[in-house]
Amino acid sequence: MTDNPMLQKKPRLTFWEIWNMSFGFLGIQFGFALQNANVSRIFETLGAQVEDIPILWVAAPLTGLIIQPIIGYFSDRTWNRLGRRRPFFLAGAILASTALFIMPNSPALWAAAGMLWIMDASINISMEPFRAFVGDNLPAEQRTAGFAMQSFFIGLGAVVASALPYMLANWFGVSNTAPEGIVPDSVKLSFYLGGTIFLLAVIWTVFRSREYPPDQLEAFEIAEGKMEYTKAEPTSEQFSINGSRQIRNGSIALIVGALSWLGLSELHVEKEVYILAGGILFMGLLLLISGQLQRSGNYRNGFVTIINDFHDMP
Repeated sequence: MTDNPMLQKKPRLTFWEIWNMSFGFLGIQFGFALQNANVSRIFETLGAQVEDIPILWVAAPLTGLIIQPIIGYFSDRTWNRLGRRRPFFLAGAILASTALFIMPNSPALWAAAGMLWIMDASINISMEPFRAFVGDNLPAEQRTAGFAMQSFFIGLGAVVASALPYMLANWFGVSNTAPEGIVPDSVKLSFYLGGTIFLLAVIWTVFRSREYPPDQLEAFEIAEGKMEYTKAEPTSEQFSINGSRQIRNGSIALIVGALSWLGLSELHVEKEVYILAGGILFMGLLLLISGQLQRSGNYRNGFVTIINDFHDMP
């Protein structure tokens, strides 16, 4: 065993330490489950037609696609008195809980749709660093237990939160009906409880768990044999070549997206299908910008890093 305490492997955590670091997932799943089970009902209450609801739900996949790589990039490079991941847990929980309180009181359909975007983005801000939290804090032999604990809280939160309006209406006599255009009290109270549980569960994890500072994490990785070699940063020439590749792919994406958009307009398809063409166009534009930045030597920035990671995903 090495005499340098910085070069020890990560210590094993107790059951309750793993419980504490995973408990926040209970709150996150309360947010997701309440959203999935009740938001369509809120939209219909506020006047949305059934055929219009799918387009309102586009927030979920789009915010995940956009927010997760951005939060992943910044949480890897953050360190303050709350740590590396926990600042994002807390910020996302505060925003998501606020959205949960406001959503059932939305005065109009556009406000409810906006709250859905805010809620989805905020939940992703909390959720994305939670996945890395297990890898940061647990030795390799305990990571399966860490992910299993997270899965337990995900399942528990999903079941309880989805059933909350039913339980409040049938067990506690809270009204499950309301005049036209008004969200029932059972749904409102469910969102209030969900917002409270979300925030408290994440606060529990923030203040009942710890994070290792960056130098200690690096020492752990060296001790575990994960940093026996250092990956060299690509050269300017390699960035330039990658930039040319992205410009080519981005141009193809723009052409495909534009032709798809024109073809869809001729076919008079449902408006939801336009999202796919719009997404291709948007991705093509991002690739063009990233490629041009790399070719001009301006590759040391978060935008290029995120686009490269996204572009090179298997």
